[in-house]
Amino acid sequence: MKSATSIWSRLADVAGLVATPLALADYVALVSPHDGHARVDAVHDEIAGVRTLTLRPPRGWRPHRAGQHVTVQLAVDGRLATRTYSISSAATAARHITITVKAQGRVSRALVRDVKPGAHLAIGPASGDFVLSARHPQRSLFITAGSGITPIASMVRTLAAQGNVPDVAHVHYARSPRDVIFGDELRALAAAHPGYRLTIVHTRDDPRRFCAERLDELVADWRAREAWACGPASLLASVIDCFERAGRSAALRVERFAAVLAPVPPTATGGRVRFATSRMEARADGRTPLLRVAESAGVNAPHGCRMGICHSCDARLVSGSVRDLRTGELAEAGARVQICVCAAAGDVELAL
Repeated sequence: MKSATSIWSRLADVAGLVATPLALADYVALVSPHDGHARVDAVHDEIAGVRTLTLRPPRGWRPHRAGQHVTVQLAVDGRLATRTYSISSAATAARHITITVKAQGRVSRALVRDVKPGAHLAIGPASGDFVLSARHPQRSLFITAGSGITPIASMVRTLAAQGNVPDVAHVHYARSPRDVIFGDELRALAAAHPGYRLTIVHTRDDPRRFCAERLDELVADWRAREAWACGPASLLASVIDCFERAGRSAALRVERFAAVLAPVPPTATGGRVRFATSRMEARADGRTPLLRVAESAGVNAPHGCRMGICHSCDARLVSGSVRDLRTGELAEAGARVQICVCAAAGDVELAL
């Protein structure tokens, strides 16, 4: 039998519905507060336009590994939207996790500007293989820029929490001192742990592009280190090229925030897209991901990472063909396709 305190607590929660405007996720969480919903216990502004949300995951949520990400779902403009964010907190037994969000899209802006402590967000399990090795190498290299610092911050915090920070060289790019996310904390960790060597490059004052010669200046022995890199596509392309030329591709792990797309053939055409389950139709060109076409048509298609990793958006192609925007390859009727990275190649019908 529930205690009187518990009953009055639930009644107070229900009463709060009358007085407080809530997102759809809050109403769902009130009915089933531990079924895949995390409570926002605190919010903290890092730099302009970047906020850290401290989340209390539901019971049974498995702890993450440093560097992994999590899907977050919330209602924006009356529709459920799902996005993927790196977990920025240390991988410890703590009851909370944090995500650090930059306001650069519709959903991210809602998380940064509108979500308050006490709200509930639907979250998925931690996933991703951009993680620290089971046996962390004695010499490692982290290369980050902008909000790409978030999964690496989880790694640095984890090593520090374990009291085991080996020889770690970390090169971070930010436009100016005020644009360095976690700047004060990272500098404090570097001061407390001699093994962690942090170099921050302010691109406003030092606009030189990333290259092997520049990396030689910053980390002379980088060719002997295991490396993790996360940041804008332009930086990652340069890092990958650098390691390929050095014959060190196998030593590099990369985390992307957007899929790498192949050039779309100039002859590519779209067509009519029919969503069989929803009984809705839309026109599509040959280069817009079908997920965006579905959302514009009012179809609430399941999705997660929006870059072809998590397979949350997989749908059966009933008829027609679609083009994978990453490879240019065509998929025919009967296949299961990732609509976040596929575009119509003529008239198509999807089981959505």
